[in-house]
Amino acid sequence: MKWRWVWTVAGLLSIVGLAAPGQAAARPGPLPVTYDFLAGITAELGNPGGSLPGTNNFRCRPSRAHPRPVILVHGSGGGRQTNWATLAPVLANAGYCVYAPTYGALSTVWPGSALGGLGVKQDGAWQIKTFAVRVLAATGAEQVDIVGHSLGTEIPTYWMKYLGGRGKVANYVSLAPYWRQGPDEDDQRSDMVAAVQRGLGIAPLTPSSCAGCIAPPVDTDFNRAVRSPTPYLRGVRYTNITTRDDEIVTPYSNGLLAGPPGTQVTNIVVQQGCPEDHSDHLSIVANRRTAGFVLNALDPGRRAPIPCLYVPPFTGA
Repeated sequence: MKWRWVWTVAGLLSIVGLAAPGQAAARPGPLPVTYDFLAGITAELGNPGGSLPGTNNFRCRPSRAHPRPVILVHGSGGGRQTNWATLAPVLANAGYCVYAPTYGALSTVWPGSALGGLGVKQDGAWQIKTFAVRVLAATGAEQVDIVGHSLGTEIPTYWMKYLGGRGKVANYVSLAPYWRQGPDEDDQRSDMVAAVQRGLGIAPLTPSSCAGCIAPPVDTDFNRAVRSPTPYLRGVRYTNITTRDDEIVTPYSNGLLAGPPGTQVTNIVVQQGCPEDHSDHLSIVANRRTAGFVLNALDPGRRAPIPCLYVPPFTGA
């Protein structure tokens, strides 16, 4: 795949001096929803290092209607604010406890701390594990639901398969996944960062062993460990949401993968029945049509409307 999130990185770095660190403020009532991918960059610049309103409230208690907290997992170069300015308030307004980490940042200092998904992939999976453990402990829930985008569609799978996450996820929604694709530049960067850290004597975040952990197959890289023999686990309801206009996952059909017997997998192409939808790799996370698909994937018993409307690339506005 080509380098992801170039515009996110460029937008943050070009106006880094315009904001000062702060924390997300609580908002009463329904949260405003902006159907525009760029709103995530605006949110990060307005609240550097913070969390989107409606997210990461560890006092939130799941309702009977929505008993599982939702964890949003960003793509490479993304973060807890830049990736989720649309779906976070949509889910919070629907009554979910919503959580969003930034994993895989190469710096603890802003703006580098806001650019996640750039580190060692195994360590990113460990960070998702520890974040999910914290969410489960705080909410009292037995399971979480995952909504991932791009790189964030495979990182939680490694946690689930090898780092003690089996049985911890009920619904797994993947936006612009690439299950059929082999190692790419994200894997090359991960290997390079790991080599640099070893050279500097920096220990990996992921321990060599842990309670409930399973060693991946011998001589298997991260890509194959996630996908072999299948990325899907029994007992999890999977939904893959793809777009024919994806300029990063090419062909887009790399994200369409049927599950083996005993697994539950639904594959969606957003243009099916709606050729006006021109969602690309970014705007697939930031429009009303995708929001409806995600809501229905998380709660199949309550069908949200799926509007057919023009969705432009990049912004989704």
